[in-house]
Amino acid sequence: MRTRDHIRPAGHPPHPRAKAPAAGSRTGKARAAVLALLVAALPLPTFAQSRTDVERQFQAWLQKDLWPEASQAGVSQKAFAAAFQGISLNWDLPDLVPPGSRPKRDQKQSQAEFSSPGAYFSEKRLQGLAASGRTLAKTHAATLRKVEQAYGVPGEIVLAVWGRESGFGRADIPHPAIEVLATKAFMSTRKDMFRRELIAALHIVDGGDRTPAQLKGSWAGAMGQPQFMPTSYLKYAVDFDGDGVRDIWNSVPDSLASIANYLRQKGWEQGRSWGFEVRIPDGVSCAQEGPDLAKPISQWSAAGIERVSGKPFARSEAGASGMMLVPAGTHGPEFIVTPNFYVIKEYNNSDLYALYIGNLADRIAYGSGSFTGAWGDVGKMLRSDVLSMQKALVAKGYDVGKVDGLPGYKTRRSLGAWQAKAGLQPTCYPDASLKTKLR
Repeated sequence: MRTRDHIRPAGHPPHPRAKAPAAGSRTGKARAAVLALLVAALPLPTFAQSRTDVERQFQAWLQKDLWPEASQAGVSQKAFAAAFQGISLNWDLPDLVPPGSRPKRDQKQSQAEFSSPGAYFSEKRLQGLAASGRTLAKTHAATLRKVEQAYGVPGEIVLAVWGRESGFGRADIPHPAIEVLATKAFMSTRKDMFRRELIAALHIVDGGDRTPAQLKGSWAGAMGQPQFMPTSYLKYAVDFDGDGVRDIWNSVPDSLASIANYLRQKGWEQGRSWGFEVRIPDGVSCAQEGPDLAKPISQWSAAGIERVSGKPFARSEAGASGMMLVPAGTHGPEFIVTPNFYVIKEYNNSDLYALYIGNLADRIAYGSGSFTGAWGDVGKMLRSDVLSMQKALVAKGYDVGKVDGLPGYKTRRSLGAWQAKAGLQPTCYPDASLKTKLR
């Protein structure tokens, strides 16, 4: 049997002519101590189990761990048994961490660079969605009118979300939701979140809206034409065609109304736009960005901010609140957005997603095109460099939000405020020229 003293780091075999010192000698004790330190520093081995073993553990987990929680949450034994009859793990899903293995090391900070915001807006894709959206606006005009009357959300916004999420219901979303959610609840990097969604999916089955076989979703568990997670389905899905079932898989009225209901319950303000592309004059600092720095739109206008269309802000908007948004600082399109912009972000927490929906909705409703402002040559810095800049700003007392190597609005405006204080022209966006200056 080998002892710890015989273990050596890989790539360092014992010298063939080396003579082992006596165990009780000073040299022997010193070498043993060194070897012990080396062994302690080695990473623990990863014991990959066979898929058969993991499948066996999964079945035991369903019965001994998940079923008691589901039962306590009110799921019937009949629904539970039906949901998991013949089910096995889906090994093709991403971000899996089987028992006995370790999650992959987070590579976020070592990525070479983050993409320019402009890369998100594929003109070809937007034009195609807009053309389809205008056609479908006519096809479903009566339903969209009823949806807007019921929930106060404009038809073009609902259509834009529908188009972005599932290609107006045409996208193939084939994965069995129970299988996906159970796999991820058992062995993913976000077990707790998927466990909650799995319990919610069981409630959907128990409620009779869908059988387990009918419950189809994406590889991430989002379901149907609106791409609702199960918890969102339970809260926001509605039966709008009157057949007694909330069918976001096959019913266009149910899908459209469910999207509108989601946005309405998240705080959509009826009668208001999502926002406006604007030109911000040189004398107005880009460091005024963010939802927490809202002003009446009339004040932004008085400061010289104008819509790129040349049209004045509507009277109904003048006294209402608006927020500056500069996703690429002074290197890209500039906006004054309304609280409805942040409601759209509730659907997908991304400024670019909300801008995409707003732009697509405007194309559908008004035949407009891409944003007027060009996206500059940004998005090529190392994330580690942006992270260093964020840390430097925090050290100087600035609030950058999440220190993650990505330039969110708090990072952008803090950078702009620091630039102004340092006697630089504020750009509100990280670039290579600032790396040596911001230390």
